[in-house]
Amino acid sequence: MTLAVVLLAAGHGTRMRSRKQKILHEVAGQPMISHVLAAAESVADTPPVVVIAPGDDAVRALLDGRARFAFQDQPLGTGHATLMAASLLQGRSAQALVTYGDMPLLRSETMRRLAAAQAESEAAIAMLTVMGASDSTFGRVLRDANGDVLEIVEVAQARRRPDGEAVLAIPEHNAGVYCFAADWLWQHLRALPLRQARRGPEYYLTDMVGLAVSQGRRVVALVADDADEGLGAGTRAELAAVEAALRRRVNRRWLEAGVTLMDPDATYIEPTVTIGQDTVIWPNCHLQGATVVGEGCVVGPNTILRNARLGAGARVEASVLTDAAIAAGAVVGPFEHLRGEP
Repeated sequence: MTLAVVLLAAGHGTRMRSRKQKILHEVAGQPMISHVLAAAESVADTPPVVVIAPGDDAVRALLDGRARFAFQDQPLGTGHATLMAASLLQGRSAQALVTYGDMPLLRSETMRRLAAAQAESEAAIAMLTVMGASDSTFGRVLRDANGDVLEIVEVAQARRRPDGEAVLAIPEHNAGVYCFAADWLWQHLRALPLRQARRGPEYYLTDMVGLAVSQGRRVVALVADDADEGLGAGTRAELAAVEAALRRRVNRRWLEAGVTLMDPDATYIEPTVTIGQDTVIWPNCHLQGATVVGEGCVVGPNTILRNARLGAGARVEASVLTDAAIAAGAVVGPFEHLRGEP
C-alpha cells in the first residue's frame, strides 16, 4: 500500500522562549525536524509533506529538496493543520501517517509497524501509544472490552469529567502518531468540531478517533516498544530530556556493537558518528558530525572530535581535532588542537 507522511510543524513553540522556531532547535547536533524527516523519508512512498506557517523561511531553506510544504495561515489546531496537506495528498495514497515535527526519537521501524497495523486491521486509524505516569500531560487512551480504542481524553477534558481521576490513572497515553486510511481521513477531516482551547478555537486531530468510532469504524492502538519515542520538545526542559534520551539510545547502540564507554552518562556521541569495534572511550568526550573512529582506538578523557578520522589503534587524549585525519597507531595529546581541511 502506498504511504504518505505528514509532519505538523506550524507551531512556533512559544513555551521554548526563543526567537528560533521550536523544530529548529538541535538535538544531538541536528535540528529536531531533521531527525523526524529522515525517519519519514525512509518509509514514505513520496516526499513527506511538512505543514508550516507562512514566513517560516528557515524551515523551508533547511528542508528544501527533501520535503513538500503546506501552509497553515491560522493557528486553528492540529486537525486544521492536517487539512492543509489535503490538496497535495488527497487521492494519491492508500495510507496517510501524521505526526509532529518535534519528535526526534520516533523511529522509522515504528512508523512501518504502525502502517502495517492499519493495513492488516483495515482500521480507519492505527495510533501509537506509550505507557506513562499519572502526571503525564499526554491524552489518555480509553479502550473497549475487545481492546479497540474508544476515545482519546485530553488531560484538561479529563479534569472536567466525573470519572476524571480514573481516566487520569490510565497508564496508556496517546503518543501523537497516527496512520489513517487516507481516503477516510481526507473525506472526514472537515467534519471535526471546533473546540474552545486555551489559545482560542481549534480543531483537534484527536477527535478523529471519536468520529471513527461513532461511524462504526475500527481504531487500533500499537504500544511503542520504547516510551521515549513519544517524547516531544515544547520547552527547554523537554528539549534537555529528549537530548538525554537520544544520547542514551546512541550510546546503547555502540555498547552493543563492541565499543567500551567508560562512563556512558558522560559521553556525547552524535548519531552520524562511526566507531570501530574494541575502541575505548573515556569520560567527557564529544564525538560529532562525520567523525570516523577505527577499531581498537582509545579516545579521551576530555577529547572533542569534530568531523575527524582516526585510523585503527590511534590514541587521542585531552585534545580537540576538527576536520583532521590521524594515521593508524598515532598518539595525539594531551592538550593538542589539530585542524585539517573541511
